[in-house]
Amino acid sequence: MNQSDLFFGIPISHMFLLLGWVLGALIAGKLLQVVIRRASRAKHFSDRETLQVFFVALARPIPFLFLVIGLRLGLSPMPVSAGVQAFISDVTAVLLTISIAFFIYSFIDVINHLLTAVASKTATKLDDMMAPMVQKSLRVVVIILSLVQIAQILSDKPITSILAGLGVGGLAVALAAQETIKNFFGSLVIFADKPFELDERIRVGDFDGFVEEVGFRSTRLRTLDGHLITIPNGELANLMIENVSKRPHIKRTLELGITYDTSPEKVSEAQQILRDILIDHEGQHPAYPPRIYFKTFNSSSLDLVATYWYHPGDYWAYMAHAGSVNQQILERFNTAGIEFAFPTRTLYLNEAGSD
Repeated sequence: MNQSDLFFGIPISHMFLLLGWVLGALIAGKLLQVVIRRASRAKHFSDRETLQVFFVALARPIPFLFLVIGLRLGLSPMPVSAGVQAFISDVTAVLLTISIAFFIYSFIDVINHLLTAVASKTATKLDDMMAPMVQKSLRVVVIILSLVQIAQILSDKPITSILAGLGVGGLAVALAAQETIKNFFGSLVIFADKPFELDERIRVGDFDGFVEEVGFRSTRLRTLDGHLITIPNGELANLMIENVSKRPHIKRTLELGITYDTSPEKVSEAQQILRDILIDHEGQHPAYPPRIYFKTFNSSSLDLVATYWYHPGDYWAYMAHAGSVNQQILERFNTAGIEFAFPTRTLYLNEAGSD
């Protein structure tokens, strides 16, 4: 054969054959991908969202798989040495492993869709975080197993030897990642106990805010000041968590001081004014009627105490109602001539007579 008919020792005809296989397979894969995607948008699939997700996941890795198949078919008849042929075989095996992993990686979207659909039907919002977490975990597993398979192909060692080596290395990693493992198990405790849900307001230690995200490692809390706090789940699982959003009502204890020169009749009238304002008030629950008492004789005032409960535990609605109650008390006390007390001090001066 003429040297001009060779490309690095390989006949030009074989190179064109390889190029034909690769381009043909790639074009066929793209066409099949387009057909599947159009099929997923067909009318008889428009009301079947799961099938649409399935077809989209199926179509995504097809071009790469066809490219690998075309590359393998184009390289198999190449007249090369045994060493080069073994190298080509390893490369195509690695690419085939990657393409299969790509398929599995893509189909995890279907599992994620099904888990999301199930979680959306539950009352708790914490389940909504499970789907993306399971999706990430499965994808990590697929990547790790793919890397193990590629390592076996390139090293020509049985997978048991590789797994044994990974076991020794995994032990070292586990010892170095004790905090990560602790946080992982902390997240499992949180998902099992469900002390809070997404978007709920909680108090943890010195922090007070709304839950934005719960992950395998940490929980993110948006404080009332707007700061984003990240709390490791290992610590959070051992802390006292106060779920503010789950309170059924908000209790208010209102203490009012009136002056000492107020007559007993006016003290009784002040208590009656408080009863009139709070009886059957907005947000009152039948099991929690308001309580009004003449509490004590303070150092500079006669103290009345009114305790009532606002249902439900909506803080801003409660604040609006509290403001309305304060306004009514101020108006009614002023009209009745009942004066509010404030801290006072009386000084007695003893003038010494001159000699």
